Amino acid sequence: MDKWLQLLVTGITMGSVYAVIALGFVTIYRSSRIVNMAQGSFVMFGGFFAFSMFSELGLPYWLSAIIGVILVVVLAVLMWLVVLKPVLKISLAPMILLTVALSLLFENLSLVKYGGYTKTLPAFGGDHTFQIGGVFITAQSLYIIGIVIVMLVALYFLNNRTVVGKRMTATATNPMAASLSGINVTKMISISFIISAAIGAIGGVAISSYVGGITYAYGGMYGMMGFIAAVLGGWGSSSGAVVGGLILGIAQALSTGLVPAGYKNVVAFIILLIVVYFRPQGLLGKSVPEGEA
Repeated sequence: MDKWLQLLVTGITMGSVYAVIALGFVTIYRSSRIVNMAQGSFVMFGGFFAFSMFSELGLPYWLSAIIGVILVVVLAVLMWLVVLKPVLKISLAPMILLTVALSLLFENLSLVKYGGYTKTLPAFGGDHTFQIGGVFITAQSLYIIGIVIVMLVALYFLNNRTVVGKRMTATATNPMAASLSGINVTKMISISFIISAAIGAIGGVAISSYVGGITYAYGGMYGMMGFIAAVLGGWGSSSGAVVGGLILGIAQALSTGLVPAGYKNVVAFIILLIVVYFRPQGLLGKSVPEGEA
């Protein structure tokens, strides 16, 4: 029993990481209808930039993390303004392919700069571990779960209690009507990229401190896991992104108790196929942008 409880704890922690990445996907989609497959690159760069500030420049940990997030936000805004905005009115498929191309470009640039070796940041709470019976819970796991809760609450208030959030939703629902109503559509999409990039970068810092570090290839892998979590929960639903992430993380972790750990990503893709076939809108998704997170 302790073995399965330990796997459950691991699944909840990794599911929280996936949830953070899925929240980034959902945030951009809710305001622009853009499926940003380069979201995983925001995660990767968040970890790498923080590592550079901390290990290479010797800055304090907290300052390194903040600068890392800011740099990722700048990169995301440039990506939107220079590459994606000019082709915004093109159909969905070319837009997705373009973000995939950007993801591959970012991965190769990271390989050139950081090499193929793992880069690791210290855990937020040090090496403290709590034991409950035969189950061990690291302080870092609690921090990651706390980050997800804070992000979900913040996005709820943004989407439902602020003018900016409602304008972002209106932009996604009908860009033309939103523009005629006086809403600056470009500004709203830019804000969504800022929020999404910040979310992804924070997730990257958390991952670099939990799973033994991050490499150039992790951007695509974690991006795909976040994408599956977003599909599972339902596009346009922040709470769905969290639910999807947790379900995916728990399913992967528990599966390692039955099959070799190398097959856990196979479990993720099987879940994706099942959800797309039987419930394409996701567990909590709707056909239009929802008013509640």
